[in-house]
Amino acid sequence: MKTWVASEAVAAALSDLPGVECVVFDGKTAMPNGVEDVEVWIPPLVPVPDVPGTLARMTSLRLLQTVTAGVEAYRPHMPEGAVLCNARGVHDAGTAEWAVGAMLAVLREFPGFVDAQRRGEWTYHHTGVLADSTVLILGYGSIGAALERRLAGFEVEIVRVARGAREGVHAMDELPELLPSVDVVVLLVPSTPDTTGMVDAAFLARMKNGAVLVNAARGGVVDTGALLAELRSGRLRAALDVTDPEPLPAGHPLWTAPNVLITPHVAGSTPASVRRVVRLVRAQLERYLAGDELVNIITEAY
Repeated sequence: MKTWVASEAVAAALSDLPGVECVVFDGKTAMPNGVEDVEVWIPPLVPVPDVPGTLARMTSLRLLQTVTAGVEAYRPHMPEGAVLCNARGVHDAGTAEWAVGAMLAVLREFPGFVDAQRRGEWTYHHTGVLADSTVLILGYGSIGAALERRLAGFEVEIVRVARGAREGVHAMDELPELLPSVDVVVLLVPSTPDTTGMVDAAFLARMKNGAVLVNAARGGVVDTGALLAELRSGRLRAALDVTDPEPLPAGHPLWTAPNVLITPHVAGSTPASVRRVVRLVRAQLERYLAGDELVNIITEAY
């Protein structure tokens, strides 16, 4: 069973599975021979060049197991008869930890203090604080739950929002009424046609003065121009691990915008995520070989 994997670590984890022939393809080198014989593909964190063309040539593909929660690069191009599974859960810890750190950094003004340190200036003043804040988690799934667990000791109120309402969780259509009363909005929604551009000028205008937007989802969820206008006015602050465009090119106005902290899509890029990806892939391949039901199967947009 020809299996393309993203790294030597994944290949090593699968090396003793009977009949599994692993070939490492990280997308940075030339495509290996035998693409038409690949039965299982575990692509790298950053999509390889020309995903549609690669999938079109994978005529034997039966399982594509991503190492990300997002599947937008693959879902529209899956060959007939192949199953798409995501890596739900493996990046929960890293992404939730990043979100906590990002909101703390912005509220406590750490970037400004770092700049003052470089200048050798003692810039004492009061800052914001996370305690007594209301944090809205938009896209309340496994990462949202992980974030809530990590916020449990910070004395905050949590507002949960997901695609559909359920006990303790609001529906998306309730956002206009919820946004004006929250201090932090954390974006954890998947990239779908419904979420693209959802954080537009109207969304941002409903947020209270001084509120913080934390984007750990996808850059395209936010209207960059609308966010820039709010940042420049000083009305809102933001922490962004993802941007539109991405990577953010040199000279882009977001780099020099006030009131924003930017990291280069690193929230889930941690040793914990690597360990959990390896465990997930190993368990998934064992299920596949045994003919058992797979986990994290994508049946709709996400």
